Amino acid sequence: MNTNAKKQKKVELLAPAGNFEKLEIAIHYGADAVYLAGKDFSLRNFSENFTLDEMQKAVKFAHGLGVKVYIACNIYSRNSEQKAIADFLAALDGIGPDALIVADPGIFMEACNLIPQIPVHLSTQANTTNYKSVMFWENLGVKRINVARELSLKEIKEITSFSTIDVEAFVHGAMCISYSGRCLLSSFMENRESNRGECCHPCRFKYTVVEEKRPGKYYPISQDLYGSYIFNSRDLCMIEHIPSMIDSGIASLKIEGRMKGINYVASTVKVYREAIDAYYENPENYKVKKEWIKELNKISHRGYCTGFYLGGPEQIIPNFYDHKNTGYQFVGKVIKDTDRKNVSIEVRNKLFEGDEIEILTVKGLARKDKIYSIIDENGESVEFAQPGSRVTVALAESCSQNDLLRRIIVEQAQVCI
Repeated sequence: MNTNAKKQKKVELLAPAGNFEKLEIAIHYGADAVYLAGKDFSLRNFSENFTLDEMQKAVKFAHGLGVKVYIACNIYSRNSEQKAIADFLAALDGIGPDALIVADPGIFMEACNLIPQIPVHLSTQANTTNYKSVMFWENLGVKRINVARELSLKEIKEITSFSTIDVEAFVHGAMCISYSGRCLLSSFMENRESNRGECCHPCRFKYTVVEEKRPGKYYPISQDLYGSYIFNSRDLCMIEHIPSMIDSGIASLKIEGRMKGINYVASTVKVYREAIDAYYENPENYKVKKEWIKELNKISHRGYCTGFYLGGPEQIIPNFYDHKNTGYQFVGKVIKDTDRKNVSIEVRNKLFEGDEIEILTVKGLARKDKIYSIIDENGESVEFAQPGSRVTVALAESCSQNDLLRRIIVEQAQVCI
């Protein structure tokens, strides 16, 4: 029905922005849109997030570069919060985001009443698993739906054939082990509610068995070198299946990770930007590039999988391996454009003269380089720079503002999926 019309419009790349710096990085590396939140009422309350003033600045900055901004207010609210939520929604009127992301029907109703001019997107937390649910929300005025994580691409394609609104789906990032993120483990174990942005991620804890009459004696549930992570899902990675996702009628490919660092945001946005552009430039001869997979393996992850999209049961088994040691360490961000080889950077991890590094540029492969010298803010030559400092380093190549530098610890051959 409407699938062909959706295909004609280039799929959107939607990136996380947990704070203003992450927003800048996401836009620098090619995001079409970003999603962010205020200090309350979203499912990532422990991310830095934005005040209303910061949000207004973020929207103005993004719009100036042709990038859309979606604001999440996707908790399931309580009675005591209704006044505060209404005040927050009303404040968005003067900020002008491109959409509001909600899950709670009460918040949806309030948004329709207070800010009817701002489109509403339905969060994956609303657990939309079939085309009739999509039609229900569409009839109420929702403009986009982020479908449930449990769906296959076949099911999503059927949904898009029955609807006229946009469908959004995750393309990369952490996956909740619970059904559509509806989890009470955090509430029971730490009194932190996952559906209100306070999850302590107990599914990532390491568990053992203790026998009643042998207190203090713990037994691994799975006998291996890594212990037992019985709930620990792997991370989603669909870099090898971009054509299939686009063919399913998905309008927006969303990267998870508002709590992740700028190194993660930069790598994921850069890779998926290149993959999407390559597909549209030559769909018939599209091929996955090895450097995309290699790049995604340079960031910390829990092992990659394709989730429920392709129906493979082996894709949803728990992760038993540590992929934090990737062989690369993020060391700094370029803070000023330069045509020279002396580059101003903000140091994030201790940096030494002589370090072998990579520069993550917007286009092309990460460039290998070396720290030939370090000059501190006083103009003195130093052998190393501490995290938080701003220094000038001599490189073989010039850089652009917001390019990232990372130390090469050891070359490692890894496989994405």
